[in-house]
Amino acid sequence: MSISVVQGKAEAASFVDVRGHWAEQTISQMAQQGLLDGFPDGTFRPNDSVTADQFVKIVLLAFTDMFPNSERKWKSTFLQSLSNSNQSILQQDYRDFTFKPNTVGYWAKPYLDLASDLHFITKGQFTDYKAKLKREDVAEILYYLLKETEYLEDEVYSLKTAAQFGDFQSATTRQQKFIGEAMTKGIMEGYPNGYFGVGQYVTRAEALQIIARLQTKAKRIKVNSSAASFIKVVPTKDGSYKKLIFPDQRMLETYGVMEEAGKLRGTNYDLEETTLRLFRDGDAKSRAVAGATTEARNSNEASLWLDPQFSTYGVTVRLEEGTLARNQESIRKFTDFLFGYDAETFYRQFTDACNRVAAKGQLETTTKQMGSYSVETRLEPDGKTLVFSIIYSS
Repeated sequence: MSISVVQGKAEAASFVDVRGHWAEQTISQMAQQGLLDGFPDGTFRPNDSVTADQFVKIVLLAFTDMFPNSERKWKSTFLQSLSNSNQSILQQDYRDFTFKPNTVGYWAKPYLDLASDLHFITKGQFTDYKAKLKREDVAEILYYLLKETEYLEDEVYSLKTAAQFGDFQSATTRQQKFIGEAMTKGIMEGYPNGYFGVGQYVTRAEALQIIARLQTKAKRIKVNSSAASFIKVVPTKDGSYKKLIFPDQRMLETYGVMEEAGKLRGTNYDLEETTLRLFRDGDAKSRAVAGATTEARNSNEASLWLDPQFSTYGVTVRLEEGTLARNQESIRKFTDFLFGYDAETFYRQFTDACNRVAAKGQLETTTKQMGSYSVETRLEPDGKTLVFSIIYSS
């Protein structure tokens, strides 16, 4: 069974087994895009299972436009969605990509190689790419594809949302992450019986419906979220993005202030998810980003951070020569916004703790109430890293 490129055809209307099928319109649209055709006997076989190599091929072709001469070109929106490194891969390593299957050897190799190089899949993801795809397998492909072309959803929220499926617990922890992402993105849904269908094979018709939603966001299923107004798409460590849902407007606004606090250090900062790292200078930042050693990766001298899951804010400083002087303005911007009228009270405690640690190298852990916040001050075992955990308590 194969899903091959249509040579300028749009024959869905002639498929003898799709008339009246729930996916008839989607099959017709996909045929018009030149993504697939049927079988020599005039059937499409919408209820047959799709294989991994077939699915990967259609996913890639779905991001292209086909011209009357059957030549293809990447959609501009797809290219713009890619990271700079992935754009370079297409422009350099795959500039002569034909979008056509191999005529000698394994037909799907061009598609699998490209999808692997773009990090949409890993070459060892499936032991056999000719095997039938299960629903959790499709969710896994979607997860990494969305990570590279859009952004990932808030994982805590997506897992909570997907937990409504009656068979959700039968999936592994890893699979649950994929299922939650695919559902919360509105690309996959469950069955009328309340189950996701863990372990069930994906039909050709279902595969096309999923790809149609991947292509066109307007076709995606809306997932209601009471926290929709507290959403922020943030950068991740690997250069992509993910969606975070903050517990309230206060933390969402504080994130914006944290971004501005970083800019006060020029370019000597790095923002990953909800942690702003502040560096001594450009060389220290370069070492941390390169990350040759654990010490280098953690070479920031201060950080401002948020923990949305536990409604906690924080400041961490590593007390070395000039640390406070270099980072005072950024720290003040962050904590002044957070504490408001109680900002001076916090900063007095902050500087007092820093001075005592600098003088003695020790400090007893304390917790004090400051306005609406409970502030825990803790010295790490290294004797020079102070952590101020700020918990909203009213």
